[in-house]
Amino acid sequence: MNTLDLPWQEKYRPKSLSEVIGQKMIVEKLSSFVKKGNFPSMIFAGTAGIGKTSCALAMAHDLYGDDISSAFKELNASDSRGIDVIRGEVKEFAKTMSLAKVPTKIIFLDEADALTSDAQHALRRTMEKYSSETKFILSANYASKIIEPIQSRCVVFRFKQHSEPEMKEYIERIAEGEKLQIDEKAINALIYVGEGDLRKVTNILQSAAMQGSKITETHVYEIAARARPKEISSMLRYAVTGDFENSRKELDNLMLGHGMSAEDILSQCYKEVQGLNVDERAKLKMVVEIGECNFRIVEGANERIQLEAMLAGMALIVKESR
Repeated sequence: MNTLDLPWQEKYRPKSLSEVIGQKMIVEKLSSFVKKGNFPSMIFAGTAGIGKTSCALAMAHDLYGDDISSAFKELNASDSRGIDVIRGEVKEFAKTMSLAKVPTKIIFLDEADALTSDAQHALRRTMEKYSSETKFILSANYASKIIEPIQSRCVVFRFKQHSEPEMKEYIERIAEGEKLQIDEKAINALIYVGEGDLRKVTNILQSAAMQGSKITETHVYEIAARARPKEISSMLRYAVTGDFENSRKELDNLMLGHGMSAEDILSQCYKEVQGLNVDERAKLKMVVEIGECNFRIVEGANERIQLEAMLAGMALIVKESR
């Protein structure tokens, strides 16, 4: 595929550890493994879009160069969760001989926490049997879901969310590469909706660029189906001042005008409640109210009724705290 036709998340994926944005301590450790040509099996733990796959691929490119196809295999464990894939595809690759200059091969299992318990136990046995010729990198959102016998055989690297300066650096890298015009407000909007996830930011930017090379704040919020922070905080301020009618109108605008789901609204409410001009005790109770609303919606309750009940609950919390 021509690089011009690649999805941007692939086009701008780092080809070397030196190109990775953020995760400084992890990158330094992986770079030292590359220099030595010797490394342990590893677990990369953390939320989506923070560089786990990028670091694994960048390390493989640095290690193997043009021989990467014979020494590096990537599998998504959520697609093949059962024991058969471990006994078949993984085991077959683990026991083959590497043709690369570095004799140790790598199997990268993305979303390894999706593997069944039986598959994980089979994986442990494969890791033990072929430990001299094959190392494993397991990517997981939740390292705790990987069985202890595997964890004890791996070095665990915990990835953190990207900071605002790191996200800005990445956005500017894409803007320069694609010759996009993007102002400071649009960059701040991307950072806000991205929440530390560079993959999400990349997809929003590519979608916005399809409408033209000039990216605005409005484009970002429309494509992300997110409200501006001021629209969420406006809804909350109306609620805490007892103006329930206007609070409901703002909720209407968020759900009907922006097409936002209850989950998205709650996520933004959680962020914006910290900036309300109420005492800290009231804020704590509001966070509890948001959590309870989220639980009821997940359990299947009517979204609109629960969101209005949350706003009413917040109004009562502030009234009782005075």
